[in-house]
Amino acid sequence: MTEFLDHDAYIAAAPEALRSQLAHVRGELKRTLPDAEEVIQYGMPGFSSGNRIIAGYGAFSKQCGLYVTKGAIAGHREKIAAAGLKASKTGDVLTYETYPQ
Repeated sequence: MTEFLDHDAYIAAAPEALRSQLAHVRGELKRTLPDAEEVIQYGMPGFSSGNRIIAGYGAFSKQCGLYVTKGAIAGHREKIAAAGLKASKTGDVLTYETYPQ
């Protein structure tokens, strides 16, 4: 697994079609969590406060994922659907499909 030093390196190494989406997610998280620290854990970018990860995101071959608590997803189900996002079966990952299936 590639080890990334920071969020910029992670986004630069992602598939080109996903980079703008990753940059957008990063920007929204930075805006929403201004006091959180950008970290790389388990090979993925995230935001932490103290020793706790608040949110993380990642790129895969055909989609981006946003990792937040189950409660955060459940509390905003309609907004998530309206944004074209889909929650995972476990309810802790949001994905944005960038390619037709």
